[in-house]
Amino acid sequence: MRFDRVIVSTEDRKISEVAAACGALVDQRPASLADDNVGVVDVCSDYLDRESAAGRNWNVMACLYATSPMRTAYDVRATVSLLEPGVCEFAMAVTSYDLSVYHALKLAPDKTLTPLFPDLIPGHEKDMPSIRVDNGSTYAVEVDAFRRHRTFYGPNLRGHDMPRERSSDIDTRDDYEQALWTARRILQAEDRNSG
Repeated sequence: MRFDRVIVSTEDRKISEVAAACGALVDQRPASLADDNVGVVDVCSDYLDRESAAGRNWNVMACLYATSPMRTAYDVRATVSLLEPGVCEFAMAVTSYDLSVYHALKLAPDKTLTPLFPDLIPGHEKDMPSIRVDNGSTYAVEVDAFRRHRTFYGPNLRGHDMPRERSSDIDTRDDYEQALWTARRILQAEDRNSG
């Protein structure tokens, strides 16, 4: 699998320069979409609309979040390969939860906790369905379906299982530090295995 185009959408000058130096095409995001309250679906939809207006229509789009540096080329290929015309139009990278989702608790304003799944609390984990979570790294969609549903969570969604160590999603300084630690550990393991 190869992408016909690799686009970096940003309003930031430094990011634009780095992306261009690495061979990506840079899409200068409109100011109206350069706000923390704007979702990635809006950014992708705007880009696809502008591409269509320019006579370029795409069949498949992959959205790769820059905050997931541990994702590999294999993960991207595996996610995109889950798309199957007429069967599966949406795919994403997923991972397992660190802790049991069945023991989730709702926190009320008065600080009291209520089980989210009260009927499942006494159950055994081994008897529960296998659950995955979107790891915030890689999404693949058929463009027509994306336009119809305006989401990455469309019908017949499939998931590529990524190990948690590659499922970093950097939103905080702690996330960044954890990703650095993981990257060093992976590099050390590769050095040991190659020598």
